[in-house]
Amino acid sequence: MKRNTPVLALATASVLLAGLAGCGGKSDSSGAAAAPKNTKVGILLPDTASSPRWVSADPNEINKQCIAYQLTCYVDNANGTASTQQSQAQALINAGVGVLLLTDLDPGSGKAIQSLAQQHNVVTIDYDRLTSGGSASYYVSYDNVKVGADQGTALAACPQVKGKSSVGYVEIDGAPTDNNATLFAQGYNSVLAKQAGWKKLADQTGNWDAATAQTVFTTMLGQHPSLNAVMVANDTMAQSVINVLKSQGLAGKVAVSGQDASAGGLDNIMAGTQCFSIYKPVAGEADVAVKLASQILGGQRPTAPATTKDPVTGREVPSYLATPTVITKANVALPVTDGYLTKAAVCTTSALSKLCTANGIK
Repeated sequence: MKRNTPVLALATASVLLAGLAGCGGKSDSSGAAAAPKNTKVGILLPDTASSPRWVSADPNEINKQCIAYQLTCYVDNANGTASTQQSQAQALINAGVGVLLLTDLDPGSGKAIQSLAQQHNVVTIDYDRLTSGGSASYYVSYDNVKVGADQGTALAACPQVKGKSSVGYVEIDGAPTDNNATLFAQGYNSVLAKQAGWKKLADQTGNWDAATAQTVFTTMLGQHPSLNAVMVANDTMAQSVINVLKSQGLAGKVAVSGQDASAGGLDNIMAGTQCFSIYKPVAGEADVAVKLASQILGGQRPTAPATTKDPVTGREVPSYLATPTVITKANVALPVTDGYLTKAAVCTTSALSKLCTANGIK
C-alpha cells in the first residue's frame, strides 16, 4: 500500500496549547488544555480521475490543517478501487489512528470500513459524501441538495436558453453509488421540473468518468440533435460533453453546466463553452473535518449544527454543511483570488492568458 508521508506538526508549546484550547481539548487541574494521547488521523480519499480536487486540493488543505492542529495525518488515495481503500483502512487502524476521515467509493465498502473502525474504537467521519447505511459519527460536506438546486437555477439562466419558450435538455448524472450524486440530482431536478417549456429528453449516469460521459453524450446528441442544454454533474464530465459539441460545431451554442470550479471548468467558462460551475472551496470541508478530528481526539464530542438523514437507515447523522457558490463569467476570478486555484493552473496558454486578463484573473 502506498501512503503519503505523515504530516507531523513541529511548533512551540504555547502554540500547541492555544490550538488545543481552541478545539476544546481536555483540561488538567490548572485549567490548561492537555494534549490528546492519540494524535493520529487517517484520511481515505477515493480516486484521482473523477475530480482534480482529490489529487492536490484536499490533500494539501488537509495537511495544512493537520500541521495547525498538531496532528499526525496519513492521507491515502484508493485510485478508484474499493478493495484498495479497505486495505488502506486496515493498515491505518493497525497504525493506531484514532479518527478516520472517509470518502467512500461505494456504500458497501464504506460501511465495511466503518464497521471495522468501530470494532477498534476508531471514530469515523464521512468526508464530502455520506456512506449510506454506514455508522459514521459525523458527516462533513456541502449542502449537496443546494448544490444541485443552484445548478438547476444557473442552467435555466444560461444565455443559450434564457427566455426560450421551449427547451429540450438531457442530464448526465454522477455515479449511482455516490449519495452526493443522488442529492445533486434531487436538487437540479426540483428546479428544472418547474421550468415552463423545459422537457427532459434523456438522463443517464456518467459515473464521474470522462470516457463514460463522452460515450453517453454522443448517443444522446445523436438521438436529440436539437437539444438546447446539458445538465452535467461536474466539470470533468462537462469537458467530455464540450469535446463532443466541438466536434459537431455546437460548442457555445448549447448550455452546459458543471461543478467543482476546476481549472478546466474556469477555462471553459471564460471561452463561453460552459455556462457555469459550482465552487466548493476545499477549506469548507477540510478545515472543519480536521478541527473536528482534533476535538474528538481531545475527548470532545461536539454538537453538529445540522443533521442529514441516511437514506438507508433513516438515522440522522450529525452534519457540518457548507454553502456553495455559483461561478459564471461574472465572477470567474473568485477561485483564483481565494487561492483555491493558481493563475498558472488556469492560464496555461497564450490564448487563455488573454482570457484571464480580460476576466480579472491576475
